[in-house]
Amino acid sequence: MESTAETRMMSADEVRLMIRRGKLRSPTTGYADGFMQANLAILPKVYADDFHEFCLRNPKSCPLVGVGKPGNPGLEGLGAIDIRTDVPRYRVYRSGVHTETVDDLIELWRDDLVTFALGCSFSFESAILQAGIEIRHISANRNVPMYVTNIQTTPAGQFHGPMVVSMRAFKPSDAIQAIVLSERFPLAHGAPVHIGDPSSIGICDINRPEFGDPPVIEEGDILGFWACGVTPQMALQMSKPDFAITHEPGHMLITDLPASTTDLVDGLRTVQA
Repeated sequence: MESTAETRMMSADEVRLMIRRGKLRSPTTGYADGFMQANLAILPKVYADDFHEFCLRNPKSCPLVGVGKPGNPGLEGLGAIDIRTDVPRYRVYRSGVHTETVDDLIELWRDDLVTFALGCSFSFESAILQAGIEIRHISANRNVPMYVTNIQTTPAGQFHGPMVVSMRAFKPSDAIQAIVLSERFPLAHGAPVHIGDPSSIGICDINRPEFGDPPVIEEGDILGFWACGVTPQMALQMSKPDFAITHEPGHMLITDLPASTTDLVDGLRTVQA
């Protein structure tokens, strides 16, 4: 289903219900303007403390917006969420290897799993669109392009790896305003980590992203690169926990939090028992 003016006006709950009923399996960019979208990482509790610390040490890539209780598929404060069914598609990792992509977690759910919801750059896109600035992948009904960089994250326990970034191309007259607008959304990765030459951060071919769809770039565009919540997927591949689940890149959890949320309660400082 392509994003439209109608899908942007939907509430978070309406989009989650579509997903739960199997009517939306596509990227969620352009859905539920004004609501915070979130990346997903689900791990057994034995790994949760180290992963939680990894997020705290890497807030640009992994801005925490919610942490679940072991075995509980809900996320307190983020809406009437069942994490087993409310994301369009999920990736399953076993010993660091992506072994399968599934539409729900009903058969895979365990009572020791801890859910981490991490802010997503899709959340600031509505502010950019409302300013009259085109976001090219939305106009083209594509997923945002995402790239593995040579920027290293700060390790925590066994978790480490390179930062992943998402890219948006803007006309020079729009680029500064888009960057300023994104900076107002620290829980959605905030301002870019790099602007300009992609090779400076280890991207060899801008037309071949590791995740998402090829970019739409016009002559004279300025390229902005934002820290991306797919970064934990690289950490999972490097650290090789025996079992983990993430979202399929671009297929996000839509929460009830306003996209403009800038701070959260201190309860996220510790993994909930």
